[in-house]
Amino acid sequence: MFSKELISKFEGTPTPFYYYDMALLRRTLDSLQTAADKYGYKIHYAVKANANPEILKTIASYGFGADCVSGNEVLMAVECGFPSDKIVFAGVGKSDKEINDALANDIFCFNCESVQEIQVINQLAAQNGKIAKIALRLNPGIDAHTNKCINTGLEDSKFGINFNLLEEVVKEIVVLNNIKLVGLHYHIGSQITDLEPYRLLCNRSNEMQQKLQLLGLNLPEINLGGGLGIDYDDPDANPIPNFETLLDTIHENLDVKKGQRVHFEFGRAVVAQCGTMIARVLYTKKASKTTFAIVDAGFNDLIRPALYGAHHRIENLSSTSDQEGIYDVVGPICESTDVFEQAYKMPVTQRGDLLAFRSAGAYGEIMASRYNLRNLAKSYFFD
Repeated sequence: MFSKELISKFEGTPTPFYYYDMALLRRTLDSLQTAADKYGYKIHYAVKANANPEILKTIASYGFGADCVSGNEVLMAVECGFPSDKIVFAGVGKSDKEINDALANDIFCFNCESVQEIQVINQLAAQNGKIAKIALRLNPGIDAHTNKCINTGLEDSKFGINFNLLEEVVKEIVVLNNIKLVGLHYHIGSQITDLEPYRLLCNRSNEMQQKLQLLGLNLPEINLGGGLGIDYDDPDANPIPNFETLLDTIHENLDVKKGQRVHFEFGRAVVAQCGTMIARVLYTKKASKTTFAIVDAGFNDLIRPALYGAHHRIENLSSTSDQEGIYDVVGPICESTDVFEQAYKMPVTQRGDLLAFRSAGAYGEIMASRYNLRNLAKSYFFD
């Protein structure tokens, strides 16, 4: 991925920074669009993965919708060209202001996670003279077999409404005058690499639809969320997730009623591989049992490893050595958890070397902070 010519362009660029391969992003979007168009599925990009305006504008240009989890994400999506009637707003804790902003922009749908939330939306919609379309986010009780910190479909998760309460919830909300129930919504987790949880989700959704039919309800929208994983170990071998196989699996297992539309909300799978964080080695330091490679990027720039033990492939772009060293790659933050990798094999590394932290396009820049009053890293876009 990183040719000598490209690496030479980095010399003199202040580090750390985020590098985006826009050609790869477009190839990924082309692949997703082809897979979705095969069955007429509707795609909403999960803005939480990366909200860089250049990224958002590129994705919006494909005609996709946006999946938002805050009022500011809704406003940014509109600003970057996503049509309001393709924006969905999820999240367990929507504030009154966020709901009002979404109502003012006439978004497509609120994905709702509690009866009380729906009652508040009904009240605010009445005050604004609106009818709010909603989908019920159901917690299907499915283990997505992913990191426990990003596994959202279990019964004791804070997300969603317990599927056993579906009938009770429907009876409470169908009498609300400023609410229109249009669909069901699910999201069982992130970085899912085994398709079996998706098959189980289809079966559970089919079961939920049968319950609704007994109540006389035939909802036009089914939203299965996202969560498709990527290859963090070898991003060059698998730069684009296999959207086609996933959507084929959904088509084979999901009972879609006549006139129903099926929606998905992909984030990581769209943007992770196009983004890389570039950092520079400040120092190497030997300890009793390890050698540290201390870089100028910290968990304020890429928090996933410190937050829940996530792994990113690290490549030394500068070393010409044919020998390997073993390093703990750490940042400058005054916290012991500011560690990217431990006992990590790389070519012999020295002060000044450029390191590439791969697959950082999702949950990299968007989760950055100014902890220790560090500057936010800049972003650069290459074709």
